[in-house]
Amino acid sequence: MSGPAGHPRAGTAPGTTSVRTPSLYDARVRHTRRRAQDHGFAHDVYFWLVDLDDLPRFPRLLRPLARFEARDHLGDPDSTIRQNLDAYLATQGVDLAGGRVLMLANARTLGHVVNPISVFWCHRADATLECVVAEVHNTYGERHCYLLRPDDAGRAVVDKDFYVSPFLSVDGQYAMSVPEPGERLALAVTLRQEGTAALTATVAGTRTTATTRGLLRTILRHPFVTHRTSALIRRHGITLWLRGLPVVPRPKHRPQEGVQ
Repeated sequence: MSGPAGHPRAGTAPGTTSVRTPSLYDARVRHTRRRAQDHGFAHDVYFWLVDLDDLPRFPRLLRPLARFEARDHLGDPDSTIRQNLDAYLATQGVDLAGGRVLMLANARTLGHVVNPISVFWCHRADATLECVVAEVHNTYGERHCYLLRPDDAGRAVVDKDFYVSPFLSVDGQYAMSVPEPGERLALAVTLRQEGTAALTATVAGTRTTATTRGLLRTILRHPFVTHRTSALIRRHGITLWLRGLPVVPRPKHRPQEGVQ
């Protein structure tokens, strides 16, 4: 981050993003549900793209507006996000040997954070992409990591193995599109169940410079962004429930070894 809030860093080797970190993405999230009952919504948000080895450093007065804490992600809250990610990858037989990791996520803002999905682009020591980790959270305080091996276009398919929506069962497959962000951010997740697209979620946005001034402008455009996102998730859930959509019982969650 340029200015007093941090320092810029860029990845320029083949197979990496050339975008400077940390960066802010002014984005729009869209959800479309097609199973049992059609329902869709869209809302504006912003996300951070950060280097796990060079997290942004803020002036004291701005720290309540953007914090990155291990307790908000996988693993031991007393370790760092990077240490916890490396521990998870070790359980999957992956060793980055110190390679760079970029994380797209919400920051903790005024004491609150919500990350329906956080994405980690994990690079080898030679700066080529080794894998992508999609960390999914639900509203019950649970989380699950999916290890992805995307193709050159950033596409990967993985079995669903985690309860997220109370109206969708834990089966089917996710088709994910997770190309590394550059000047533009474009992610997509489609859940396919019984041969049809049950749910599609997309995120599209543009990068802004993560200076102190840029952060303040972004926060003024999207005040209380994490609080608002939490409220919208619950509002849409209540809407579907009032429409008579049946609730799928939540199975007992088994934390992944080395993650929780």
